[in-house]
Amino acid sequence: MNVTFVASAALVLGVSLQPTSVLAWDNPGDRYLDAHKKYADASCPIEKGRISHFVYFARDREAIRDHVLLTNDNFSGAQIMYPWRQLEPSKGQYDFSDIREDVDYLAAHGKRLFIQLQDASFTPDYKPVPDYLLDADNGGGAVPQYAESGDVEGWVAKRWDDRVQVRFAALLEALGKEFDGEIEGINLQETAIGVTPKVDPSFSPARYAEGIEMNMRAMKAGFPTSTTMQYANFMPGEWLPWEDEGYLKGIYKLGEEIGVGLGGPDLMFKRKGALNHTIAMMHEHDYTAPLGIAIQDGNYIGQTASDEVVRNRPNIVPVLHAFANDFMKVDYMFWVDQEPYFAEDVLPCFPSD
Repeated sequence: MNVTFVASAALVLGVSLQPTSVLAWDNPGDRYLDAHKKYADASCPIEKGRISHFVYFARDREAIRDHVLLTNDNFSGAQIMYPWRQLEPSKGQYDFSDIREDVDYLAAHGKRLFIQLQDASFTPDYKPVPDYLLDADNGGGAVPQYAESGDVEGWVAKRWDDRVQVRFAALLEALGKEFDGEIEGINLQETAIGVTPKVDPSFSPARYAEGIEMNMRAMKAGFPTSTTMQYANFMPGEWLPWEDEGYLKGIYKLGEEIGVGLGGPDLMFKRKGALNHTIAMMHEHDYTAPLGIAIQDGNYIGQTASDEVVRNRPNIVPVLHAFANDFMKVDYMFWVDQEPYFAEDVLPCFPSD
């Protein structure tokens, strides 16, 4: 998860408290800090319910071959990330062969594919957009994302640029013609980015919010049948509940209006930032659009973007599930295939019939 958006939180100390329904709290930002305690006694095995469970492989699509999910009735399929640059090697020329191969392989085992469309990266040496998009006629196409340290931590498509939006919409249309109704769903990556007007003068938080909404509409137009989902976690230019410009709330409102689901990476039920953004958005409102949450690298030990191996650990999978099911009321959970946690913590909670 990108966390450089917290630069805007520096403004918090200068923001006065606005009228809110939670004024009874000394600090409204702390209102959900203890919510997870209600689920501390959750245990395995986890009973089947309304949630559809997928195993998340990031870009490691080959890992689905002979994976245990294929024979476990608790899992509906695989969520795999496909980079934009891979799907459109040259302008208007598409290569969906990997997706087709994965759809057919999963279908042969009674499973379905959930596409995650990558237009942002969290590594400085990988630009996920097509090379043609990087030229001057397309406004450069992508910009670096910066960590709080000032180091480049990745790249993101210029989601706020009209020229980039047109090309992204064309990709979504082509994908939809090929796979709508055949795949379980498609999601766009998280809204959190490490970009400011200093990085790109054409960027502004308001324009960025408009760009996200344009992409959501294009996704729904391309996929009227399969589940569509926008990962909406944090937005530049605001920090809830103190600094509320309506950006994140607007995305959730639009998703509900047009039938685009809302989701997020990283189920962090003890982290204040997550509790006041993705989790609060889901908990405080009723939706007919589907909701989803991903358990990604590090989440099995309460961290983000971590490959640390902790041997002596509690299994928090039951709490993750109970919290997502009851407090967030999600319809989808995406469990990252991270070892040793998937084999040692997830599978015992979802034993095969």
